[in-house]
Amino acid sequence: MAASPKPSHPFSWNLHGDGRKIGPGEVVLPSERLAWPLTIGIGLQHVIAMFGATFLVPLLTGFDPSTTLFFTGVGTLLFILITAGRLPSYLGSSFALLAPIGAVTGYVIDGGVPLDSHKQALAQGGIISVGLTLAVIGIIVHFAGAGWIDKLMPPVVTGAIVALIGFNLAPAAWGSVQKAPVTAVITIVSILLITVLFKGIIGRLSILIGVLIGYVAAMIQGEVNFEAISNAPIVGLPAFHAPAFDPSTLGLFIPVVLVLIAENVGHVKSVSAMTGENLDDVTGRALFADGLSTVLAGTGGGSGTTTYAENIGVMAATRVYSTAAYVVAAITALGLSMFPKFGAIIATIPAGVLGGAATVLYGMIGMLGVRIWVQNRVDFADPVNLNTAAVSMIVAIANYSLTIGGAKFEGIAIGSACAIVIYHVMRWVSKVRGTRLEAASPASAPAGADLDSEAYRNRHA
Repeated sequence: MAASPKPSHPFSWNLHGDGRKIGPGEVVLPSERLAWPLTIGIGLQHVIAMFGATFLVPLLTGFDPSTTLFFTGVGTLLFILITAGRLPSYLGSSFALLAPIGAVTGYVIDGGVPLDSHKQALAQGGIISVGLTLAVIGIIVHFAGAGWIDKLMPPVVTGAIVALIGFNLAPAAWGSVQKAPVTAVITIVSILLITVLFKGIIGRLSILIGVLIGYVAAMIQGEVNFEAISNAPIVGLPAFHAPAFDPSTLGLFIPVVLVLIAENVGHVKSVSAMTGENLDDVTGRALFADGLSTVLAGTGGGSGTTTYAENIGVMAATRVYSTAAYVVAAITALGLSMFPKFGAIIATIPAGVLGGAATVLYGMIGMLGVRIWVQNRVDFADPVNLNTAAVSMIVAIANYSLTIGGAKFEGIAIGSACAIVIYHVMRWVSKVRGTRLEAASPASAPAGADLDSEAYRNRHA
């Protein structure tokens, strides 16, 4: 595919054709744009696509929705600038940060106790540490290449870390569902049905539409409190909040960096495949940009950012990869964040609705890890792969905890460490000892075979 001439700067785009239509087999490249009315329309689609998931994170953590939205807009503009306009992406709220934020703040949806200001500040300090670490890794990748990431985190490790974060959050989802089970079930069923009943953009917005249906159901049952809406001003700045730092909490946050690395690298590869452009050289920039965006979010009271798969779906549906559309989306998000009453409306979404949506979303995060295994054909007949996933997943799901000195490590941190250490140590030992054996299963073994016998294992090595 022939690339269009590169614009002079990231916020300049060449017009694609006549700007009004896309020919058969054509795509609008990141360096191009359609006519502005069409570009604005596509940008608004990106806002809608990221909206549901982006707002769920602050609602589930007690952070201010408008502040979070503000920093996603700022982060997206920075991302486009730092990647020189070559990598289209919206930086929405990161779900990988839900578990460590919850562990630090202890916030419970509709628990009757407001989010503790100091604990929020400590969580923001953890978010900043994640962003700084990711930014440093981005600089290293920019100059040294990304090959070492693939060696440190092969697909079995990457998939395990992504999966264990989603499944570690399962108790939080159940805690919200218990508060209003009928509303939660209505929300879940709505999301699932919309996903399969509708094609195109409506089907891709199943979570957002499902939340709206659940919200109506909650209103009918008297579960929505509108008092905060009347007290909120119409126009005003987001509620910025200063961070605080406690080294003892950093062990909860740092493993999230591994997930953000996987998400950003995966995003670069996805866009490269869809546009036909080789974008490997901007991988380091992407990591640095997301890291910087996360630092800014943590500094002001946002919940941390990451590249958004939801917006990949919009690009795939429209074949428009123009970064101009993302600039429109970012500016729109910034504008919406300046309406506190709008944020107050979002904050009225009750626990049952959030619990239903979280059930689907947390499960999706877990299954994204499984999808990484499937797409990369991870062989679980290999006992190294099998044990890497097995131990790390159980550690995270059961939320093992460990305190060393003043630092506390919980399921995600310990599980992530297990995935990396177990894989590399077992792989090294098996290579040195020559014991790279396939794990036999009852389904594939002959009837009556002793699966633990040395003779059987040697025959099937």
